[in-house]
Amino acid sequence: MHDVKALIIGAGQAGLAASSLLTEADHEHVVLERGRIGERWLSSSWDSLRLLTPNWMSRLPHWAYAGTEPDGYMSANEVADFLFSYALSFDAPVQSETRVEHVFPAPGGFEVVTDRGDWRASKLIIATGWCDLPAVPAIATRLDPGIDQVVPSDYKHPGQLAPGGVLVVGASATGVQLADELRRAGRDVVLAVGNHTRMPRRYRDRDIFYWLERVGALDRGVDELPSVVAARHEPSMQLIGRTSGENVDLTTLAAAGVALTGRTTWIDGTVVSYADDLHQTLDHANQRLEKVLGRIDDYIAAHGIQAKAQSHARFLSTPRTTPPAQLDLRRAGISTVIWATGYRRAYPWLHIPGALGADGEIDHRYGVTAVPGLYVLGQRFQRTRRSNFLGGVGADALSITHHLLAQPRRLVA
Repeated sequence: MHDVKALIIGAGQAGLAASSLLTEADHEHVVLERGRIGERWLSSSWDSLRLLTPNWMSRLPHWAYAGTEPDGYMSANEVADFLFSYALSFDAPVQSETRVEHVFPAPGGFEVVTDRGDWRASKLIIATGWCDLPAVPAIATRLDPGIDQVVPSDYKHPGQLAPGGVLVVGASATGVQLADELRRAGRDVVLAVGNHTRMPRRYRDRDIFYWLERVGALDRGVDELPSVVAARHEPSMQLIGRTSGENVDLTTLAAAGVALTGRTTWIDGTVVSYADDLHQTLDHANQRLEKVLGRIDDYIAAHGIQAKAQSHARFLSTPRTTPPAQLDLRRAGISTVIWATGYRRAYPWLHIPGALGADGEIDHRYGVTAVPGLYVLGQRFQRTRRSNFLGGVGADALSITHHLLAQPRRLVA
């Protein structure tokens, strides 16, 4: 049994941000990582994936992007390298290839059982991330076994899929990016569209994140929202990391030949049924986008900023086709379904009474749980809208490590 003051589970951006701050405070700790530093970026990302945020936004405590392409978008491997260099910069105490199997309460703290030995700590930070497990809907079990099913964390490139067309379910960032890539590879693609967030890659000569930062959209606090649950399940932006400033949204996809449908509601073998809600969903997304662009326009005018004028109409155009109510995948030549339907969290290893809410999520406020000494970091909208961005987790790490350092707790032998 190893004793340590604090343990961090996960060596991604969240865990390393906390480790950097604890190192600065000379507070003894160890970071347990199931694989390599930045493992999810290395093993659970498709080959062409790039950050949605520009490189200049990649900021962590005592570390920031310093490369030659501040307006570019790091690839998944580059993000992993960024995190590895960050860990080296302060000699992070990371125990790699160490899988946590159980976490139990212990006198004065916690007992953590791993496949490489057991630990006891008075403080514990869970930094396993927001994108943990693909959230595949239950109706997927009704799909004919002759149709392949793939989740984004297992997808690498179009060539790995069986020959034929592809149904992509979900039209947030992941769904539109995969639909775009597959269509460019010559595949017939159907995209089932649910709730989504439209956003142009660039607006008025700047990356959209430049304006979102300036108008304070990313700093909107969790307490300002009517529903925290709804905010944490808000769909990610329809964006892609291309320095060309190219948009990838439903309009560009439809123009490229991607067939759009409403939400997937039922599956019976090879037949997929869709809701008659595509146009309503498009209108709702456009209304929200117009509000954002209007807010940016008002900010530019109020601050006297010289910025190219740009019509909203260019971004609000939407395809007005009549989508099918049903589709027989086999007859349509579709061999694969990709479930780009978001992620869920699962903590089967966490045996701490009071740690989880009724929804199975870690119950916390700003990352501090009701269990003394137990914290969570890297959650979506943990404190603000930027909480789970690479450039946003640092502020949350500062908040919880400040709380941790102010709360002495001793292990009882």
